[in-house]
Amino acid sequence: MYSISLKLLLVILVLLLQSQPSAREIVQRADDKVRGKSNQGEMVMRIVRPTWQREIGLKSWQKGKDLGMILITSPARDKGTAFLKRKREVWNWQPSIDRTIKLPPSMMLQSWMGSDFTNDDLVKESSMVEDYEHTLAGDTVIDGRPSYKIMMTPKEEAAVVWGKVINYIDKKDYLQLLVRFYDEDGELVNTMKASDIRMLGGRLLPARLEVTPADNPRNRTIIEYRQLAFDVPLEDGFFSIQNLKRIK
Repeated sequence: MYSISLKLLLVILVLLLQSQPSAREIVQRADDKVRGKSNQGEMVMRIVRPTWQREIGLKSWQKGKDLGMILITSPARDKGTAFLKRKREVWNWQPSIDRTIKLPPSMMLQSWMGSDFTNDDLVKESSMVEDYEHTLAGDTVIDGRPSYKIMMTPKEEAAVVWGKVINYIDKKDYLQLLVRFYDEDGELVNTMKASDIRMLGGRLLPARLEVTPADNPRNRTIIEYRQLAFDVPLEDGFFSIQNLKRIK
């Protein structure tokens, strides 16, 4: 009887291990859900400071992990400013000076449009899946949702800006609920919190992302999605420097 019970226990353990996705698979599923094969969105970004606020309208297009574009639609002084990502290269079109600037890797950690997001955050220059090693670091509950805690450390050859990322992903729907970004010295830099979970483009996703800098918690930047569509037809040629200047 002891032998049979032991064998049964081993079988149960094997089945449990097989049903448990790896840390990389969890991050991959969360990433796939928010990207799709392609996507197109409209959103508002609010930069909140103790004495003032600023609101910026945005449109975005993305195809796979290598192609992306963001257009500023408001306010008037920034309207037409656009950002293009092609693989590891990022360009910025500034209509006010009629100039396209290629952003060097050293600028990826700098503020994007004066917000608490970095250039890397908005154009997704680094890949959460490919550029990091992933380790399950336990379970927790975020806003009532049982979640995985995943430690992400950059691969030796990866050109990334973060020294470490801790990612909290919902177990049921693979929603990225909370992300903490650390520098190379292990100091917390930014915390990104997701909320307002609802249907967007036929998928259950957070419609609100809020970033708070660790060194100034009175500051925050909020992105709220107004519209999001997935698997829209986008040709690779759409993501060109020429189109960057005329996209509307």
